[in-house]
Amino acid sequence: MNSQNEAVLTPEEQILITRLKSFRVPEMANTLAAQLKDPNADLNTFMERISAMVDSEWQSRANKRFNRLMKEAHLRYPTADLDETIYRPERQLDTQTIERLSTCHWIEEGKNLIVTGSSASGKTYLINAFCVTAMRQSNSVKYIKANTLMSEMEQARIKSTNLDYLNKLTKLDLLVIDDFGLMDLDLDKCRDLFEVLDTRDGRKSTVVISQFPVSSWFDMFSDNTYADTCLTRITDKHHTYRLEMNGANMRNTD
Repeated sequence: MNSQNEAVLTPEEQILITRLKSFRVPEMANTLAAQLKDPNADLNTFMERISAMVDSEWQSRANKRFNRLMKEAHLRYPTADLDETIYRPERQLDTQTIERLSTCHWIEEGKNLIVTGSSASGKTYLINAFCVTAMRQSNSVKYIKANTLMSEMEQARIKSTNLDYLNKLTKLDLLVIDDFGLMDLDLDKCRDLFEVLDTRDGRKSTVVISQFPVSSWFDMFSDNTYADTCLTRITDKHHTYRLEMNGANMRNTD
């Protein structure tokens, strides 16, 4: 039984709420119901009330979309964010570049990013923070280690599902390949890597994270031709940003 002080919706108001829910805007319906039960709701303007309804629906959908994208991204650090640690002098970071990259405008432009530096310098955590921001802007993301990517491409090739797998990677707004250099690149895997990079080149953004300097990447490939074609697509200075991280070991900090 309703308490004396709890407002009850009229039949006409119930019908309106039901119709809104039938339009698949449940949060708008819930917000309207709350307004109709609030004796002080009329103190707000029409624009304030309709804005509250629209905002609640928009936020609900944004949260659902973000959660779905997060589940599919497989981030190593799903709660990563840019905090004050990037400004610690011992990290020796280019904070101005990091701040600009954190806007994720480069993802909208389909540009790439190479992050190199010493082990445990926080490369993966930083890029995961960028990934979280990108997903909040409705960009699809996938984080994967280079060795895992090569293994999955190989398995897809064996099962003759490589085109389907490649298409999924191609559609991603942001693909992050971590631990580049810690993988075997025989001829078949050179070809696989080329296919991944070529289908995204100039259209979608790819991040490559490595503890090895770019100058040593050529020697990682078993085939010189594929080395040239792959590196051309991910190191072009007109289409790829770079970030060096050679500061303090973050695993030894509190």
